[in-house]
Amino acid sequence: MNNEELQADVLVVGAGPVGLTLAMDLASRGVKVVIAEIRRYAEPPNVKCNHVSARTMEQFRRLGVAQKLRDAGLPADYPNDVVFRTSVTGIELTRIPIPCRRDRYSETEGPDAWWPTPEPPHRINQIFLEPILLQHAAALPGVTLLNRTQVTAFTQDDEGVVATAADLDAGTTRTIRCRFMVGCDGGSSGVRKQMGAKLEGTAVIQRVQSTYIRAPRLREMIPGKPAWSYYSVNPRRCGTMFAIDGHETWLVHNHLNAEEPEFDSVDRDRSIREILGVGDDFRYDVISKEDWVGRRLVANRFRDGRVFLAGDAAHLWVPYAGYGMNAGIADAINLSWLLAACLQGWAAEGILDAYEAERQPITEQVSQFAMDHAQKMIRARRAVPADIEAAGDEGDALRAEVGREAYELNVQQFCCAGLNFGYFYTDSPIISADGEAPPPYSMGDFTPSTVPGCRAPHFWLPDGRSLYDAFGPGYTLLRFDRRTDTSALEQAAESSGMPLVILDVDAPEVPPAYRHRMVLCRADQHVAWRGDRLPSDVAGLVARLRGQTPRERAGLAESREHASA
Repeated sequence: MNNEELQADVLVVGAGPVGLTLAMDLASRGVKVVIAEIRRYAEPPNVKCNHVSARTMEQFRRLGVAQKLRDAGLPADYPNDVVFRTSVTGIELTRIPIPCRRDRYSETEGPDAWWPTPEPPHRINQIFLEPILLQHAAALPGVTLLNRTQVTAFTQDDEGVVATAADLDAGTTRTIRCRFMVGCDGGSSGVRKQMGAKLEGTAVIQRVQSTYIRAPRLREMIPGKPAWSYYSVNPRRCGTMFAIDGHETWLVHNHLNAEEPEFDSVDRDRSIREILGVGDDFRYDVISKEDWVGRRLVANRFRDGRVFLAGDAAHLWVPYAGYGMNAGIADAINLSWLLAACLQGWAAEGILDAYEAERQPITEQVSQFAMDHAQKMIRARRAVPADIEAAGDEGDALRAEVGREAYELNVQQFCCAGLNFGYFYTDSPIISADGEAPPPYSMGDFTPSTVPGCRAPHFWLPDGRSLYDAFGPGYTLLRFDRRTDTSALEQAAESSGMPLVILDVDAPEVPPAYRHRMVLCRADQHVAWRGDRLPSDVAGLVARLRGQTPRERAGLAESREHASA
């Protein structure tokens, strides 16, 4: 039986972190959003994500939830270090220092304390993160949250999308009419399947037997300074443990070997005890089993007309460097301002072509980084020396060498400046390239750049604001010389309705990457154009920024020629 019909600008399918962030960003731009979620309101999520990247925190700052997130998770003084030991309670091999959240803004020492960002990363589990995002999103004007609702089918035409949604409790259905729909409904995405998009890549890289436990006595048994993440390195069982609440709850990952193809291939309890380094008398409780498969899969399409994919619906990979959820949020931020530009009427629908053109290549790159690191970690786990726990000088020397190798391999994934700030968009229809190639980046390293497509390098304004705090909702032109005439660009933007903010920069310390008098930045902080003077065809540049196709731009130029004749 059908009941009420709902209408929205955008239907977001899935209320995980990606869907909620997308809804929050759309709502901040005045877009009417309906979110369909199969879970009950505030039903706890899986204990999956443990890390919010700096790039994501930059966006949460703009959306007004960064401080709320900083105040949640581990205790304020709990170290966010990553430590490698022969077991969780065993001998320490090496440590990657990461500040506790109390010191996150003030710490200047360490492999990620130097980062050029207003918002360093934050270690917080999804069980603390998601409720904050949910509460914030649900309270926003223009957001309608439908829990226990499953989108079962949809059709689309040139005007919009009509989705059929089932009320899982009442057994009824409703119709949702929207201009656009985005599937943020996870790895088994029903939206992706109905689109006909396929995940392609490596289906299984590694299986991980993962267990969420309560062990109140464990913390007092761990020697030395606490850590957020513990790597257990011994010839019996290698694994990883994350502190969840900083007191008594922990997530233990048991990395299965190639000859252990199923989750029940090894004894769960015995493996946990070997990873922790505890005997049979140690008591712990299993809260839940969170087993997962590491993959490298990317959808062959991120879009079908007015329907889009974001997050795990579009890509799945081993979450090294914490870039599972964070990559999905990057999708949401990229897509949101494009959809809003269309819905607000100042951009052509061609602007939406940028989403797949930009995000699909990046997800391919990031997934390759993650898979490469996963393969190196698999080899390292199989190469643990049999006598790594031996006493004496020889054992000490061996542990020092294993620790050095572990640090060098893993500091890049836990302090991954490259993945945060180095990625860039090329071959995008709304970016005006100038012939200079963006600098290459790795998981851990990057070179700040204003090459179009790169993230605009961050700096602080004289009034104490972050550069990004001063960005407008559409495009922002950074003008480094007030004598530079920008009137033609301002007029072209105004006549087309394109939002443009002129930001005169008088900061005494500007990153050297800003070599041009003007750098034009997008709402998502990526550079769209730069130069020392405006191009001769300013109207053509604005047409590109608004998503007009080359044919439409050619027609525009022809009409201007006729008008001037």
